[in-house]
Amino acid sequence: MEREKETRGGFGRPDQHAVLLAAGLADLAVSTVGAALTSVRGLLRRSDAAGLAAEAEQDLMARGRIALDRYTTAPPAHLEVLARHVVAQRGGDGDGA
Repeated sequence: MEREKETRGGFGRPDQHAVLLAAGLADLAVSTVGAALTSVRGLLRRSDAAGLAAEAEQDLMARGRIALDRYTTAPPAHLEVLARHVVAQRGGDGDGA
C-alpha cells in the first residue's frame, strides 16, 4: 500500500496513472480536432478559399522538402572535418609541415 501513495505525483497505482494519461491525450485530441473543424468551416465560408488552398499546398510542400532535407542529408564525415581542421591549423602556423 505504501507504493501506491508514492507513484507519479500521487495519482495512485501505475494502471490508474496510465488511464489518466490516456484520458488526457484523448481529451487533447478531441479538443484539437474540434478546433481544426471550426477553422475548416470558417475557411470554407471565405471567398478566397481556392487561393488559401494553393498557399497551404505550397507551404506543405516546402515543409516536406525541409523535412526530407533534414533527415536525408548526411552530416560531413567526422575524420574529414578533423583533417580539414588540422590542415587549417598547420597552414596558419606558417611552418609548412
